[in-house]
Amino acid sequence: MKKLGKYSIGLGDRFGHQGSAQLKAIMEASSRGIEITPVWNKSNREHTIIGTKPSDVRLEADTVTKNAGYKKPYFADADHINLDNVEKFIESSDFFTIDVASYIGKKTEDKEIREFMSGVKKYAGKLSVPGTKLSFSTPDTLIHKIAEKYLFAAIKAWEIYRKIEKAKGKGNFVTEVSMDEVAHPQTPVELFFILNMLALENIPLQTIAPKFSGRFNKGVDYAGDTDQFSTEFEADLQIIDFAIKEFGLPENLKMSIHSGSDKFAIYPIIGSLIRKYDKGIHLKTAGTTWLEEVIGLAESGGEALLFAKDIYIKSLDKIDELTAPYSDVIDINVSSLPSKIIVSKWSAEEFTGALRHDQENEKYNLNMRQLVHVAYKLAAGKKDEYFRLLDANEKVISKCVYENIYNRHICRLFDIE
Repeated sequence: MKKLGKYSIGLGDRFGHQGSAQLKAIMEASSRGIEITPVWNKSNREHTIIGTKPSDVRLEADTVTKNAGYKKPYFADADHINLDNVEKFIESSDFFTIDVASYIGKKTEDKEIREFMSGVKKYAGKLSVPGTKLSFSTPDTLIHKIAEKYLFAAIKAWEIYRKIEKAKGKGNFVTEVSMDEVAHPQTPVELFFILNMLALENIPLQTIAPKFSGRFNKGVDYAGDTDQFSTEFEADLQIIDFAIKEFGLPENLKMSIHSGSDKFAIYPIIGSLIRKYDKGIHLKTAGTTWLEEVIGLAESGGEALLFAKDIYIKSLDKIDELTAPYSDVIDINVSSLPSKIIVSKWSAEEFTGALRHDQENEKYNLNMRQLVHVAYKLAAGKKDEYFRLLDANEKVISKCVYENIYNRHICRLFDIE
């Protein structure tokens, strides 16, 4: 059976050039005693915009691991797939992030809701998690609302899973269910009953990606009440542990922290709690690698800096088009974006200072960073030139990518000094 390691990281690499630098960060963590399973992930939307195929992700993962002599497990993730697009990922992928966000809130048949309600009577009234202080009021009306909101999505997750299983065979891939790209976070009580629904559908779930409170905006730090997040995350860990025992879910089921957000403010919280409860974690870094490519180009100077500036300047003209697909996960104050004229005159240091995620740098501009994060479509429109510049400035760029993954993410999450 394909089994995900206790700690794993989803390595988004939109243009498929940074696998070696990403793997270097994983291998450095291993040398420090932290074993992390690398998972190269790319969504259907990214493939469509860039003009790549799922087989390209598999080729990148196989090539960089072979070249590095990496003998440990690794995966290629069909990221955020659904019934409409799963087929194109089946051959190349061995990790499937089943995204049910679009199905949440759609009511299934009354008969199925009645059957579910009948099976969860023991949890009605009060839900207490043994060995913890967690206790929740769970009247029938609340459970019924949860069933109306999530049961249809669980059934769809099963349909997608069965389609994959029929083609690849049972146990030959890792299954994650994602529900993070929605308007409202799931409560620990909702998570408990969602896990029940997924268990009833016999989905061998290895990771679950709920939505948490606070803002996880693309490319920038977590914005929200960190104390509230800590309470919520700890409760979710305990709920998952209880659900594993209660519903017979896989013992290695773990939390997945999604979104293209950099989660620096909550990494110490997550790291402390997974160590406290001896739990695993799956982390997705998503499009931050693309941002490091732009930073690396700018740092290289010359025509590479001009290309990076051009991406930003053109993004100002196309801001509505670029941000529309990401409206729920960006929060850009347009008035705080530097103008075309100002950026055109910037030095490499000024440009990288604004874009690199260093909150101690007074030049850092989180609005600019979010806009460039979603502007990869512009580089995709000039791929030949972009790839030529990536190759010409590979040493600088790969250093940026490595330091981003290792220093800003891995070290903060796992408390490596």
